[in-house]
Amino acid sequence: MALKQKGNVDIVAVAKAAKVSPSTVSRTFNHPDLVSPATRKKINRAVQKLGYIRNRAAQTMHGKRSSTIGLVVPTINHAIFAEVIQAFSDAIGKEGFSLLLASHGYDLEREYAMVRKFLEHRVDGVALIGLEHSQATARLIAQQETPAMAIWNYAEDAELPCVGADNRQAGRMAAAHLLELGHRDIGLIFPDTQGNDRARHRLSAVLETLEAAGITVPQDRKSEAPYSVAQAKQAALDLLAGPSRPTALLCGNDVIAQGALYGAQKRGLKVPEELSVMGIGDFKGSADIEPGLSTVRIPAETIGTLAGAQFTRFITSDAPEPFRLCCELERVIRGTTGPA
Repeated sequence: MALKQKGNVDIVAVAKAAKVSPSTVSRTFNHPDLVSPATRKKINRAVQKLGYIRNRAAQTMHGKRSSTIGLVVPTINHAIFAEVIQAFSDAIGKEGFSLLLASHGYDLEREYAMVRKFLEHRVDGVALIGLEHSQATARLIAQQETPAMAIWNYAEDAELPCVGADNRQAGRMAAAHLLELGHRDIGLIFPDTQGNDRARHRLSAVLETLEAAGITVPQDRKSEAPYSVAQAKQAALDLLAGPSRPTALLCGNDVIAQGALYGAQKRGLKVPEELSVMGIGDFKGSADIEPGLSTVRIPAETIGTLAGAQFTRFITSDAPEPFRLCCELERVIRGTTGPA
C-alpha cells in the first residue's frame, strides 16, 4: 500500500521529483504536444508517485479553462444514450477535455438544477439532450454566457447549436414502412411526451403520416409506456388482449419495441406472421433479439463524435460560429416486420 503523502504536493515538488523545471511540468499539462514523450513520461511517473492533483478551481479563478464539459442526459438506465455518451466523451477527450455526466430522469426542473451545478463547477461548456428545456435553464445559460449545445435533435431554427437527427423524419419513416407492408390497423406504444421532444416529434409525425393515408388511430389502439422493457411488455399485452387486435405495433423507441415483442410472444403470436413490431433507434442489441428488430437507425455514435468535435472547436475558438448538423437516418428491416 502506498504511503500517504504529507502536506500538499505542488507543481514544484513534481518538478523536483522529475528533475525538470516547474514550467516544463506546467507545459506538460497544458500543451503536452510541446513536450517530448520521454519528458512527459518522467513527469507522469512523478505525478503518480507523489499523488499530485491539479487545482482546477484555482486555474478557473485565474481565467483559465477547467477543461471540463458537462453533459446532462435524461437517463443512463438503458442503452438509449449509452452510445452517444461514449462517442461524445471520446471526441472531447481527444481535445483534452473531460466529461462530467448527470441525469435528470425526464424532469426539466431537475435538469435546471444539474446545469446550475455544472456552472458552479465552472465547466467550459454544457451539452443537453434535445431542444426542449425549461425557461429557467435557457435563461441561466444565456446569463452566464456559457457555451451550450443540444445533442440528438436537429432543427433548422434551433436556438442552441445542435448535432442530431430529425425525429419527425424518424416517425415518418417508421410509419411508412408499415403502410408499405399493407398494415392499416396499427397500435402505438410511446413514452410520455411531456418534456420529451424526441418522443413528441416522432409520435406527431407517425399520426400525420397515417392520417395522410386515411388512417385514424383510435384511442384503444394507443398506449403509453416508459423506457422499460417490462412495462412496455405489459402495454403490449393490454393492446393485444381484445378479440380484435392490430396487425402491427409501432413503438416510440427500441426499448419499448423489445418489450412489445416479448408481449406478443407471451400472447402466443408469431412475429411477423401474425403481428409486426417496429421500433426507432437501432440501439445495441436490437439486431440480436430473436427475431431481429426492424427499426429506424439513429446514428448515435456519429452524432456523439460530431457533437464532441464541433463543441470543443466552438469552445476554444476566438470567433465561435453556431452550428446545426443533421445526421442521416436509415431504415433497417429485420425479422419483426412483414406483410399484413
